[in-house]
Amino acid sequence: MRTIRLVAGAVFRESVRDRVPYSMVAFAVLLIAASYLISQLTAGQDLKIIKDLGLAAISVFGMLIAVFLGIGLVSKEVERKSIFALLSKPVSRTQFIVGKYAGLLATLAVNLGVMTIAYYLVLAYMNATASAATRAGWATPALDPRLLLAIVLVMAEVALVTALALFFSTFSSPLLSALLTLGLWVAGHFNSDLRHFGDVLDSPPAVAIARGLYYVLPNLAPFDVKAEAVYGLPISAAHVGFTLLYAVLYSGVLLTAAIAIFRRRDFK
Repeated sequence: MRTIRLVAGAVFRESVRDRVPYSMVAFAVLLIAASYLISQLTAGQDLKIIKDLGLAAISVFGMLIAVFLGIGLVSKEVERKSIFALLSKPVSRTQFIVGKYAGLLATLAVNLGVMTIAYYLVLAYMNATASAATRAGWATPALDPRLLLAIVLVMAEVALVTALALFFSTFSSPLLSALLTLGLWVAGHFNSDLRHFGDVLDSPPAVAIARGLYYVLPNLAPFDVKAEAVYGLPISAAHVGFTLLYAVLYSGVLLTAAIAIFRRRDFK
């Protein structure tokens, strides 16, 4: 565990020095702040717009940070030839992969935390400056706890996508890793449609392939509860628990596959 912590700490320090996360977090914070100005152009929907845009900014920019940092976790070490120095030390390849993943998750948690604080500051300002009559007309309170549930599921989705990016980075180039990760991220939000291909197709082989892809590709739709959080719809504890469990299991499978591939790589 000590070795994993050392590798994770090194990844965290390196990520902190990277300008890409800072730029994306700064842009997300600006977008969250700008959502207040945009909301003033609407009549009666100002709070919903702030909530919706804020959650969307946290989700999208968190995902982009995960992708653009995750794709270089392994390939960057190989390109710089620093992988030889690392593996010559008492660090196993399993510890290397797990440490890289843990370090990036810590970085992402800090970045998402900053965006969440900015989000809640805007909502708190909205709540403090609104009149009692205005607050009474809101369908949900400005600081609705369901928003935190949505952000927790965003973090779980980011963790899963990070595992995807790390998996691809163990055997492909950064560009290909980015394309594959982004492609699966997009496909993952429409994965549930594959289950109903049999209703629109008459070809049994195509239906079987679609059904197989449904079970193999990540299903990211359950992580998206932004609409429920914004409009005050119920989010069951069972849904949150099963979705978090799915993220842990799927990420574990990806990390296991990444370790198996990385162990077989011959660095020359």
